[in-house]
Amino acid sequence: MHFYWLVLGILGVWRIVHLLNAEDGPWNLLARLRQLAGAGFWGNLLDCFYCLSIWVAAPFAYFLAERWKERLLLWPALSGAAILLQRLTSRPEEPPPAIYTEDKEGEDVLRQEQGTISGKGSRPSAS
Repeated sequence: MHFYWLVLGILGVWRIVHLLNAEDGPWNLLARLRQLAGAGFWGNLLDCFYCLSIWVAAPFAYFLAERWKERLLLWPALSGAAILLQRLTSRPEEPPPAIYTEDKEGEDVLRQEQGTISGKGSRPSAS
């Protein structure tokens, strides 16, 4: 197998997986396909880039490699390369904003009445 076939295979796997997983496609056809797939096996497969890359890489490995040993090694290699490309080209998800809530007045207040800090209710004596 020539090097350019390997590069073309990697790019082809990444492109098809990205198209099926993240893009709407012309006339929202792929978005509709993902909606039709629902929440079962096919829907979960289309939602997971990693899972989908395994299945898309299989026919690429079959047609690009010449022997069975090469095919078996090329299959996860193409999937892994597509995953690496996805990580390099995707933006990291921003963490959700921090949740802030105020306590209701009178609950869990750390302040104490003046003069009750020492526990005696009076000012410290000057002995």
